[in-house]
This record gives sequence, C-alpha cells and structure tokens, in this order.
Amino acid sequence: MTDIKTITQTILVVGGGISGITAAIEAAETGYDVVLIEKQPYLGGRVAQLHRYFPKLCPPHCGLEINFKRMKQNPHIKFFTMAEPIAISGEKGNWNVSVRLSPRFVNEKCTCCGKCSEVCSTQVSNKYNYNMDKVKAAYLPHEFAFPMRYVIDGSIIGTDEAAACKEACPYDAINIDDKETIFHINAGAIIWAAGWTPYDAEKIEYYGFGIYKNVITNVMMERLASLDGPTNGKIIRPSDGREAKKIAFIQCAGSRDENHLPYCSGICCLASMKQARYTTEQYPDSTATIFYIDIRATDRLENFYAETEKDKRTTFIKSKIAFAVEDKDNGDILLEGENTMTGEQIRERFDMVILAAGITPNIPTIDEFNIKTDENGFYINDDETDGFFGAGCVRRPTEVSASVQDGTAAALKAIQAISRRG
Repeated sequence: MTDIKTITQTILVVGGGISGITAAIEAAETGYDVVLIEKQPYLGGRVAQLHRYFPKLCPPHCGLEINFKRMKQNPHIKFFTMAEPIAISGEKGNWNVSVRLSPRFVNEKCTCCGKCSEVCSTQVSNKYNYNMDKVKAAYLPHEFAFPMRYVIDGSIIGTDEAAACKEACPYDAINIDDKETIFHINAGAIIWAAGWTPYDAEKIEYYGFGIYKNVITNVMMERLASLDGPTNGKIIRPSDGREAKKIAFIQCAGSRDENHLPYCSGICCLASMKQARYTTEQYPDSTATIFYIDIRATDRLENFYAETEKDKRTTFIKSKIAFAVEDKDNGDILLEGENTMTGEQIRERFDMVILAAGITPNIPTIDEFNIKTDENGFYINDDETDGFFGAGCVRRPTEVSASVQDGTAAALKAIQAISRRG
C-alpha cells in the first residue's frame, strides 16, 4: 500500500477530461498542490476522441497538447491514470480519499517502440474507438496519448504471450507482476470532474441500435471520421465498408423523452451539424438529413447553424422519427415518421443512420459519500459539503469551451474553500 503525504490544502481533481485538466492547471498555477486522477490509461477524456471541435472545426489535440505541456512544466501537479476513488470520508477542508490504482503492466521506462505489440497476437476490443475495431493486447491507447505509454491488457497476463512481450521489450518497461494497489490522499478540497457517458442507445429499441450494423451513435461517428479511427477517417458503412453518402441524423435519440432522458443534452444538434459537414466535405456528392424536434444553437453558435443550413446538401426536417427498419438484402436503413411542419409522411431509405444520443453524468456512487443531485441526476454544488465541487458535464450538459470555463470556476471555488481554512 502506498501513501501520498499531503497537507489539507492539497486539491484533488477526479477526472482527467477537459474540465478536470483545466481545474488542475488553474489551481496549480496559483501555487496549490494538485493531485489529478483519471480511470482511463490516458488524459483528455472524450475531447481526445473528437475529430473536430465546433464551431471552428479545428482538431482538439493541439489544445490538449498545450495543456499537457503546462502540466509537465508545473511541479505542483501529480497525476495518476487508471486510478479511481473507492472511498471518501472526512469533513469540510479535510477529506480522506482512498484511490484504487489498476495495473498497467508497463512502467515509465516505456519509449513506445512497439516491440511488445509486434510479438502480441491476441486482439481486444478498442474502447477508444467505442469497440468498432480491435487492437493488440499490448497497445498504445491512441497516437496522441498522454502519458505516451503502452498498456498490457490483463487478459493475457499469466500467459506465454505476456512473457513474450516482456522478453521483447529492450528497455525493461514491462512488469507482468504489476498488481492493483490502494493509496490515500488527504485533500482540503475535491473537484469532481468525472465527465459523462453517452446514453445507452440500445434502450431505444425502435431505432435498432446494436441490431442494425448501419445504425451508430454520434460518438461513434466522431471516431469514424477521425484519421486515427477504425477506418482511418473514411466514412463508410460498418456492414459492408461501402461509402456512406446518404446519411440521416436522428436528434433527441432518447433525450427529451420521459421514457429515457427527460432533458435536452444541449450539444447534440451542433454535433450532428458538424458531422453532416464531415460527410459533405469527404463526399461532395453526398447528402445529410437532420431530423429534429427543435434546433438548439444559441448565442455565437447560431451562426454555425445558419452556415450549415445554407448548404443545399444538408436538409433539416422537423420530425420525431417513429422507427427504423433494416433492409436485410443490402443493409440500408428505412426510416418512417411524420414531417410535423407539413404533415407529410416520411418513408425514406439511407445508407447509414446516426443517433444523437444524450449525455448522462458520471456521479459518485460511493456509499459513504451521499452527494446531492437534481431531478436529472446532475451534481449540485452544496454549501453543506463545502470543499467538494462539481465541474463540467457532471453539473450540466455542456460543450467544450463551457467545460473549460467551468473547470476554471471550480478551481477558484476550491482555492477559496481551503484558503478560508488555511
């Protein structure tokens, strides 16, 4: 068991996505010690999985790289990947947190030479690409991963294959005897920035996700368009690899629905508009149809909607699609519904359908720590637990720039909370 000796003015940040990274950097750059923990083997969260941001449609990795550089240069930040809290106790200004550190089986000597992967034959589902492809059981999480270090999947530990990986490494970077450990942090404030999980689209049975191969979700579409994605950026159908030139986007897939998520997730409309542009840019003769209930594009983002609407290859139809059916002969998806503006029945065939699934917050489920949430499960910052603050999508559905602002706000609140007790 390993202890991290800290004082009560240390700030713990749970979650290494954009809001957590921002909170950690902002607090550390004011001189406070920060410990950042992230359950994935890399930092960056779901932003790292994006192809582009809206509205400028620039890649996310340049912005993340700047933040990673700031982290590396700041002696006040310690970070741990493959780490998550398992117990929280204490009181305002004096929180005791137990953290489980899962084995990576690869240490800091790793140079990403790839020799371990070369001798590895077992393949596992690629979580980074939402299981749309597979990777070797000795793998780099993605090409811009931070930390830039390989991972050995636990499924091969104890086998000859794991031994071969260790033997192949010229830098003694593989420790196949690595074990799960628990360490403890004493923190004056905790920022919960654990991010979000896409709504389980399989629960929306009438759209056939999980049954029809050419029905995917918006987060999967993001990886499909990415150069380091499962198809090297080619937007093709999962069923047969054919170019997907006629694509439908179904908005509010499970959102604003009392049977699923009663709230609007805020970013889905803009994400679909962005992804429609991915398609029309890649295939000039393609078309995109966005079926929506209402378009949510406020403030400066309204211009993004106006620009997208001008493109004659993109059509907006106000409709709540009733159901989807697969043509078993060719994998096409037939959508049926009603155009609520004209009253006309919709019955149209598409190469591929993208479900704009909503956001669900990753809230602590630790029994000993009962936090407050609103009626939709989002974290409520509460004076009774002063020194414990939510940031980013655990508080409300929001886009990247607003998550950055929220991370900064959480850092300020954490600093204020521990300064009052310093």
